[in-house]
Amino acid sequence: MDPNRIIQALKGTIDPNLRIAAENELNQSYKIINFAPTLLQIIVSDQVECPVRQAAAIYLKNMVSQYWQDREPPPGEVIFPFNIHENDRQQIRDNIVEGIIQCPDTVRAQLTVCLRAIIKHDFPGRWTAIVDKIGFYLQSQNSASWYGSLLSLYQLVKTYEYKKAEERDPLLAAMQLFLPRIQQQVTQLLPDSTVFSVLIQKQILKIFHALVQYSLPLQLVNNHTMTQWMEILRDVIDRGVPPETLKVDEDDRPDLVWWKCKKWALRIVTRLFERYGSPGNVTKEYFEFADFFLKTYAVGIQQVLLKVVDQHRQQYVTPHVLQQALNYLNQGVSHSLTWKQMKPHIQTICQEVIFPLMCYKDEDEKLWQEDPYEYIRMKFNAYDDHVFPTTAAQNLLCTAARKRKEVLPKMMEFCHQILMDPNVDPRKKDGALHVIGSLADILLKKRIYKDQMELMLQNYVFPLLNSNLGYLRARSCWVLHSFSPLKFHNELNLRNAVELVKQNLIEDKEMPVKVEAAIALQTLVSNQEQAKVYIKPLIRPVMQELLNVIKVTENDDLTNVIQKMICEYSEEVAIIAIDMTQNLAEIFLKVLQSDEYEESEDKTVMALGILSTIDTILTVMEDHKEITQQLEGICLQVIGLVLQKPIIEFYEEILSLAFSLTCPAISPQMWQLLGVLYEVFQQDCFDYFTDMMPLLHNYVTVDTDMLLSNPKHLEVIYTMCKKVLTGDAGEDAECHAAKLLEVIILQCKGRGIDQCIPLFVEAVLERLTRGVKSNELRTMCLQVAIAALYYNPTLLIHTLENIRFPHSPEPITAQFINQWMNDTDCFLGLHDRKTCIIGLSILMELPNRPAVVESVAAQIVPSILLLFLGLKHVYASRVLAKQESFTRSTAAEEEENALFLYHSEEIPSDEDEVNESKQMILQQHSTPAGQDDEDDDDDDWDEDVLEGTALEEYGTPLDYDSGLDEYQFFTAALLKIQSTDAAWYQSLTAPLSDDQKKQLQEIYTLSQQRKNSSVKGQ
Repeated sequence: MDPNRIIQALKGTIDPNLRIAAENELNQSYKIINFAPTLLQIIVSDQVECPVRQAAAIYLKNMVSQYWQDREPPPGEVIFPFNIHENDRQQIRDNIVEGIIQCPDTVRAQLTVCLRAIIKHDFPGRWTAIVDKIGFYLQSQNSASWYGSLLSLYQLVKTYEYKKAEERDPLLAAMQLFLPRIQQQVTQLLPDSTVFSVLIQKQILKIFHALVQYSLPLQLVNNHTMTQWMEILRDVIDRGVPPETLKVDEDDRPDLVWWKCKKWALRIVTRLFERYGSPGNVTKEYFEFADFFLKTYAVGIQQVLLKVVDQHRQQYVTPHVLQQALNYLNQGVSHSLTWKQMKPHIQTICQEVIFPLMCYKDEDEKLWQEDPYEYIRMKFNAYDDHVFPTTAAQNLLCTAARKRKEVLPKMMEFCHQILMDPNVDPRKKDGALHVIGSLADILLKKRIYKDQMELMLQNYVFPLLNSNLGYLRARSCWVLHSFSPLKFHNELNLRNAVELVKQNLIEDKEMPVKVEAAIALQTLVSNQEQAKVYIKPLIRPVMQELLNVIKVTENDDLTNVIQKMICEYSEEVAIIAIDMTQNLAEIFLKVLQSDEYEESEDKTVMALGILSTIDTILTVMEDHKEITQQLEGICLQVIGLVLQKPIIEFYEEILSLAFSLTCPAISPQMWQLLGVLYEVFQQDCFDYFTDMMPLLHNYVTVDTDMLLSNPKHLEVIYTMCKKVLTGDAGEDAECHAAKLLEVIILQCKGRGIDQCIPLFVEAVLERLTRGVKSNELRTMCLQVAIAALYYNPTLLIHTLENIRFPHSPEPITAQFINQWMNDTDCFLGLHDRKTCIIGLSILMELPNRPAVVESVAAQIVPSILLLFLGLKHVYASRVLAKQESFTRSTAAEEEENALFLYHSEEIPSDEDEVNESKQMILQQHSTPAGQDDEDDDDDDWDEDVLEGTALEEYGTPLDYDSGLDEYQFFTAALLKIQSTDAAWYQSLTAPLSDDQKKQLQEIYTLSQQRKNSSVKGQ
């Protein structure tokens, strides 16, 4: 392969004028043997310009990710898809580590991605040599090779980072060699604070973090080894940062390698404490380690972290470092050893570290003024929030206030003094309210504070809702949201709260205030019945303003707010439902058409929220037929937009919309949508069939006359089911397809679809001739044929006699009935058992019985009795479930209160959180009263046997209250046989045991009772 030719093509990809021709050249060459190794040669060559090397690295990365893994031909094809040739793979394996060592950072990043993919597919099977190669460079006296070899080792460890402990053996075998070496390296380098030395130290810590963060390999990291690492980690956290770093702009300091190194050391110690070193919070295998960690390291590390927190107070530490230090202290609150050390400092930490973090800051003000929408996005984005120390500070405060009695009174007094001072800095007022709101759950559960909170809102929060400072108005709304469950003693205070928040939503000019007001208003309405009454006359302007705020901010939290408000005011919303839906559709269109839609995950979440809100409106409006008809046109525009683009990530939501639109009735426009969906199915066929299922079920059951009036409708649905059953959609989708065929047959009994029965039956029985893993799919396929037997017994037997499959020249009849008899115990739930009983009853009554029915005669009635026994338990469990629903909700409430008491019970300073009395509380609430470890008689019936199957939600005429009664159907069939064909009756009942005869008699009695009951009910 000529490298120069590839270099020229790569150069062309960088030039817009030559790009298309260059890409065509590369696309014609990449399958040629030696192409991929040549790319690697270009990447590592110092003679090639850097942009070309980068282009080559990106191309190689894409090739490795797509074509490294061996791939089989798709089903039905014989040509193997392209893979990188094994000779080429070996050349890359032989040289990629050297490439990572030699290349500059810009190229190295792409090569490490390649290496991770190669390790994932080839280690340890095809490439154990990577261990020797990394080991060689790590042992080298040439320190220039260390960083690249450590990056390579990091890829190896990252590949196994989240695997279960039992799947990590290949990694642990390699780390037996590497862990002592990297520990020795980092120990030697610690005194050297040059950039290159600290860069290597940081990389070693990243490797150790990936090794231990999900599973701690105690066989590799014993107490002696851990002690050496903890000393290293303590030194890294404790050592100073070069003073010149203070001259760097504060925004850029977190990127400095010294701070990054500290960050990784802190991440490790915090993770070790949280996951493995906290007695009472660890799994069994770490019990011993947790005790050792707490007694040996926890206090020593905490001592250093208290210095880090103090350094933040007096000078500077990066946000990530502070966040991790606070997380560690949070864990230490629960243990007496660490708490004793922390206790003298906790008031200073609360008032001089936590409190300032919770105050409004210069950077907040800058963002609010320059980009209020970005301010809102940042404040409400949980993925951003977790990296900020504010959240860690808040968590530490809440844990300390809940678990240690000294903390809450002092902090509340501190905040009270601030709120009472008329001359205090307004930002401190924001911090005090932020603290009090964060503690709301605790304050509302403590009698001493609960009764004071209404006065606090009246005196300090209500006035600030009219403050001239936007951030104080926003904070006051947030505090009301936090205290929305409060029981108000003075109704006037509640009215004031609602009125002020409503005013901030509708009249405020600052968008962050409006967002907080919207959330506060919704939580007040949801928690306070009287608040709901106050807002009722104002629902139109409130909802219109909510829509305006959503349109402007595209804030996803507000779509949840509007959904909850729609549910709270379903009747009032009816008059504005059409306008609201039109507004939401316009916002949806705006979001999709925005320039940053493709790059922004927030936009996708927002769009999903809008679709969900439209669906909520449809659900709430389903009894308002005239409104639903008008909503349909708006929804179809949205559905059409998604399908036209197409935007696959919204398919689930638009299918849910279409389902809602077809529940009460199906318009001509919605019938047209069926054809559009069929086209979508052809392109993205299997992935969305289960999401289509509720809608397809509506097409079959809501307007069966229209379904049958046009043969195309039934043909489309059958073709989709057939394609799922013959493709590789997976057994869940195949179960759904078979269920839909069963629903069609049962729905159309007596409606003249005889021509469809052979097609349906052949499709499911052909699927049974191929490997079936689950009982669900096997019984579901059998059920289609059983439904056909119920539809027309003669037609089914004729169909079975005429079906021939390649593996057997005989008719399928005997195979089907034998399989059915073998699997009767696999029919679960109510519908499936009922269908099976009806089918077996019809089978018994066949006038011209196939020979195979005679041969299984002894199995038929015992199988039916077993099915009835299962049904008895299902019916009983459903009655019991209704009776227990209230009891359960009461018990759940009691348990929640008990668990809160457990979590909030203050711990004496000389005790740990976990002790025997609390363990007993948890045990009492994990075992319902009256239950012990002894088995109950009903324990033989698994829950999944008692409960309905997932597919039972797709109803059929057999499931309606007016449907066929299986007890009466079976009894009538057997009694008829007894009176008309004594010999056959004898064949069916002779094998019954005395217990089975007794059960049969009980079924006769129950059948008569059900018959009498239904007559009375008419």
